[in-house]
Amino acid sequence: MLGWFVRLLFAIAAPITALFVARDALNFGLIQTIVTMLLVTALVWLIAAYTGRDRQAPR
Repeated sequence: MLGWFVRLLFAIAAPITALFVARDALNFGLIQTIVTMLLVTALVWLIAAYTGRDRQAPR
């Protein structure tokens, strides 16, 4: 199950990485891993921001 999640994140990160680095470059895998870690960080931040909001606050 975790493998599916990681594979999905790498599939999302690949086109983003390809915007900055050629796919046949030697460091493509490294840059793709960095972009994947940024996506994980953004996802965790969004989950934390969503769960941390006050549902009873007046509008």
